Amino acid sequence: MDLSNAPLAFGLTLFAGLSTGVGSALALLTKQTNKRFLCFSLGFSAGVMIYVAMVEILTDAKATLILELGKKPGSWAAIGAFFGGIALIALIDMLVPSPGNPHEPPSEDSDNTNLMRMGILTAVAIAVHNFPEGLATFLSALKDPQIGISIAIAVAIHNIPEGIAVSVPIFFATGDKKRAFWLSCLSGLSEPAAALVGFLFLAPFFSNIVYGLLFAAVAGIMIFISIDELLPAARRYGEHHISVYGFITGMMVMAISIVLI
Repeated sequence: MDLSNAPLAFGLTLFAGLSTGVGSALALLTKQTNKRFLCFSLGFSAGVMIYVAMVEILTDAKATLILELGKKPGSWAAIGAFFGGIALIALIDMLVPSPGNPHEPPSEDSDNTNLMRMGILTAVAIAVHNFPEGLATFLSALKDPQIGISIAIAVAIHNIPEGIAVSVPIFFATGDKKRAFWLSCLSGLSEPAAALVGFLFLAPFFSNIVYGLLFAAVAGIMIFISIDELLPAARRYGEHHISVYGFITGMMVMAISIVLI
């Protein structure tokens, strides 16, 4: 783990988190969202995250743990940490459920008070959901900046519809585009906050074993995000096949980039 990469890792996490503002801008400043492009992009993001999680991050974490603990103990440790990461983010989903559908803007005809409440609750829920994503982006960039860049882009794409989900109901309720935009950006700041927490509290304890466990858990978090959020959101925004084509393209681009870079 190279801590000299920390500034870059933090910058990438900040970029990914603030992309909620991109979604907000798309919703507030354009007449119509290009749903086919967004659907393809979300599928692409899922393909990138699943491929890099299974082929690079989990494989590397398992190899490190086997080297430190032995073949069977290391393999069991990697498996436990992987599903532990899945359990962590699944628990967050259960404890802080997104109100309604966080990826699909509500109707303009809804009651203003309810819309405002929905927007605020969605912002809070997304902020909590984004915390593990920020940690995953930060830790991945610490290990390998190239992988970190790919994950940051994937997470940024994932955050675009979340920005839409926060800003649209708040704008419909208040008529204030600036307020809707800034609250949307604020919901994404939990990702750089997670990076800061990770650096301050985890960096002093980094060892090969801690590294292996953390990265196996990060792989699990990324798989869960892709299956639970990215792919369902992609299907809601457009045709099923478009999201599949995006998913396969994302995997292919990630596979080629790993070999070439």
